[in-house]
Amino acid sequence: MADADDLVQLTIERALGRRGQWTTGSRLDSWMMQIMKNAWIDEARSRGRKRLVVGDDQQLERVADASVASQDMRVEAIAIRQAMGRLPDDQRLAVALVLIEGLSYAEAAEVLEIPPGTLNSRLVRGRLALMADLAGQEAYS
Repeated sequence: MADADDLVQLTIERALGRRGQWTTGSRLDSWMMQIMKNAWIDEARSRGRKRLVVGDDQQLERVADASVASQDMRVEAIAIRQAMGRLPDDQRLAVALVLIEGLSYAEAAEVLEIPPGTLNSRLVRGRLALMADLAGQEAYS
């Protein structure tokens, strides 16, 4: 939940800083969603550069609360986060919007401004790549 709040805050800050770029009469919601999407991509890339090291207690604590999740669950969460970070941006966005954020295919396709069929292709490739990565196999992308 904190990540979502941070993303909204960052989006508002960027929108206010770039308010001169908004065209009167255009859709404000679409403009804001584009800013949010770009901010999310930037954050995902930034996190991808910060490789988590399994066994580092401070890093593990950021993944899950020790009182709620077992060590195995936290290690699994790290593996999933790292695998997500290795996906190409287009696949990572599709997977994140549908599987993590819970958007419908139609909603995710609208957010990404792509046809639903393209979203479906990216989602299938992303899922296969994640499964292969987590299984330690080579993925097809």
